[in-house]
Amino acid sequence: MGLPPLPRLRLGGAGRAPFRRGREYARTAADSAADVLHPLLALSRGLRVLAAGARRRWGELPGEQRGPAFFVAAACLFVVFLLPYGPLASAIGLLGAAGWAGRVRAPASPGPGADGTERLRLIYEALVPYFAAAEDPDPLYCHGGEWSRPFESFDFDEDGRLTRLLLRYPAYFTDGEAESRARVEQVLYAKSGRDREYLFTWDEEANRLTLAVLPALSTAICAQRFVTAPGETVLGFTDASSVRRTLPVLEGVDDETAEDGSGADDADDAATTRDVPPVVWRTGPRSTEPHLLALGRPGSGTTTLLRSILLQALPHGDVLVVDGSGSGEYACLGGRAGVLAVECGLAGVLATLEWAGHETERRLLAANRARQFGHPPPEDVQRPLWIVLDRPSALSHVAAADGRTDPQELLQVPLRHGRAANVRVVVAEQLDAAEGLSEAVRFHTRARVVLGPASLEQTTAVLGAPPPTTPVPEVPAGRGYARLGAGPVHRLQVPATPDPYDDATSEGQRRAVLRLLPGPDAGSPGERVVATRK
Repeated sequence: MGLPPLPRLRLGGAGRAPFRRGREYARTAADSAADVLHPLLALSRGLRVLAAGARRRWGELPGEQRGPAFFVAAACLFVVFLLPYGPLASAIGLLGAAGWAGRVRAPASPGPGADGTERLRLIYEALVPYFAAAEDPDPLYCHGGEWSRPFESFDFDEDGRLTRLLLRYPAYFTDGEAESRARVEQVLYAKSGRDREYLFTWDEEANRLTLAVLPALSTAICAQRFVTAPGETVLGFTDASSVRRTLPVLEGVDDETAEDGSGADDADDAATTRDVPPVVWRTGPRSTEPHLLALGRPGSGTTTLLRSILLQALPHGDVLVVDGSGSGEYACLGGRAGVLAVECGLAGVLATLEWAGHETERRLLAANRARQFGHPPPEDVQRPLWIVLDRPSALSHVAAADGRTDPQELLQVPLRHGRAANVRVVVAEQLDAAEGLSEAVRFHTRARVVLGPASLEQTTAVLGAPPPTTPVPEVPAGRGYARLGAGPVHRLQVPATPDPYDDATSEGQRRAVLRLLPGPDAGSPGERVVATRK
């Protein structure tokens, strides 16, 4: 007979209590140990991060740079070892860097939320007609599909509006055609909000499209002396991703300080200095775009741009100003040193531009004669001559009605030979009257600026290339796009340069412009063209 089975032991509540207390003691001990060892864990994690970063940087260095880099690092370690308390200070610094690198980051956002999810779903459904194909066995985009598959990352602002979106699209989408890209960008622009500027970045190799909301360019930068070389003119300021160069500028004007009359130094101290990326127009004998054309609607800031250019040109050259509208926007320049003439009447304009043509020919002959004898060009030839025309088409209509010569015809010699003669021509005109510009003006002005609200077609026609961002219906004065020759199209914000004699100008901006104006002209009347205003 087999032995009877042993009775199964059943542990009641009293029997399980010691095991439960043991687990609680173990968990408490583990938590306490984790709290005690947390600094060591953070330091070890930070050291691993620093070591991985050092290995990555070492791997990215070219082979010919590794030897000098190793020598510099060894020399620094040797110098630190020789310094008093050097090893101790370096060890403390290393521990601090490791602790900072090994800190626990804040957890990522759990998701877009209900409103964000609905926005993404609507954008996904709107893109289906453009990214879907009936022959695709596993489509990324289909009606009723999952938007999380193609949308890899996204960001929302505090108001729940989309600020950045990275999405995938099928490989068969014709992303190499501008029309196909424009249709998709228009859909995203409409679904994300039309009151903001968007930058679309197409990665055709990886089939990725990035939508990003661009921050508004600062309108608080006023006229001032910019840190530039001779032959460089700051047209305005743009995004940091567009250019590699930055300039220190004073941002903001303290009107109260200016009204108190405490001086320009106090006003400058009240402003904020920061580095801003500029759009720099380079002129001179080696420039490929020695002349500029600015177009815009009334009140868009083209006259402000011309005043800003004139204030930067006066310290290094002479200027001729033609005010076709006759509104007196350039009255502050009359009688100033370096200002040869400020004309608004047809007779004075014709005489001034005719003299400018003869002066261009004289400069050419003098420069050629100096080169033949191996001498540098004369000083008066090296000094730039700026011919600035605001709304020349208005004068062309008056000249046609009187049967006189079109003032734009007198610009052919300065436009054609201005680069060799160190003569620069700047023309500003309204978009509606752009057809009245002569063929010479349109052909030789390869530096272009479009200011104010303008359609995509108008901007593309003027600049020769579409803008990189979506235009918005309402923009501040001086906001637009610029393109220098065959270069890229940049967003642009012209520095505030109002008419100091205008009653609507604030006191701070008035003083900022007046500080840049040169003193009265000390030359004799025979040496200058008499400034007339009719």
